Order: sequence, then C-alpha cells, then structure tokens
Amino acid sequence: MGHGIMAAAAMGQLRSTMRAFARLALPPEQLLRQLDATLADVPGTPLATCVSAVCDPAAGSCSITLAGHPPPVVVHPDGAAELLELPSGVPPGVGGIEFLPAEVPLAPGSVLALYTDGLVETRRDDVDHRLSQLVDVLSAGSALPLDALSQTVVDRLAPSPVDDVALLLARIGPPET
Repeated sequence: MGHGIMAAAAMGQLRSTMRAFARLALPPEQLLRQLDATLADVPGTPLATCVSAVCDPAAGSCSITLAGHPPPVVVHPDGAAELLELPSGVPPGVGGIEFLPAEVPLAPGSVLALYTDGLVETRRDDVDHRLSQLVDVLSAGSALPLDALSQTVVDRLAPSPVDDVALLLARIGPPET
C-alpha cells in the first residue's frame, strides 16, 4: 500500500519472498502464513494485500486464500460471472490472524479474474457498484480471447487510472491427456 520509490522497493521484496515460498509448493494459506511471519520480523515494512491461488484443472478446483485483497471473480463457461465470497483475511505483516482457504470449483473453460484494488476503487464511486461493473464487463466479454477481455475491462473500469492497476485473467483448460 502506498506510492513512490519506497513502496515499489517494498513490493519488489515482497514479490521475491512470495516467489521463494511458492517454490516450496505450500498450500495458499500456509504460504501466506509464512509471508506474514517473515514480515512480522521486519520493522517498518509497509502493508500490502495479497491473494494466493493454486488451480488444479484435473480436479476442477482452485484453492484461494485472501490476505486483505479484493475477492476474485469467476466467469463460468456459460458466461455467467460471480464475485467470490471468500474470507478476506488481513494484509500480511499484521500478524495473529489465520488465513482461511476456500476451495472453488472451476469447470473447464472458466475464467478466474484476479485484480488489484486500483481497478475497482475510486474516490467518487461506491466500491460495491464498481465490483458489480467488473462482474458485468467480465460476463459480457466472456467469449473474448483473454487479451481482448483484459483490455476491455481496463478500458471500461480504469481508462485513466489514478492508482496502480493489475489484472490477471486465467482460463481453466481441460486436463492434458
């Protein structure tokens, strides 16, 4: 959370730490627990929200754990989209709070949308309204290739962003045979 060179440097360190923990193949909630413990030992570390998700296309599910991060959206193969209702947790580094995983069923062809709060939070609009807009845009463009869908979402919701915006779309494919 924050802007400027210090926030960018802290984010780079957090990203490197997450990648190192991810290589251990920990479940999302354990990965966030390790990140939280690491950050608790670093004085003055700025807060950052985080989402950890591990998808298993063969099982048709995704384990998702939030740490103060906005909830993902799932676009089902029929084009219906929904904002996932998951335990939100607290940002890593706060300490003392368990991170609660959620198993989300994902059929082949589903799209999982992860994004930063800069996409949906503005000073003039209610965040629930913006989340509803995100769900609507993703649903309306569900048949588009992911690059085009991503561009459509950014064009509609953040044409002139005042905050950092990141959007990750992943289409769940059939298991390899």
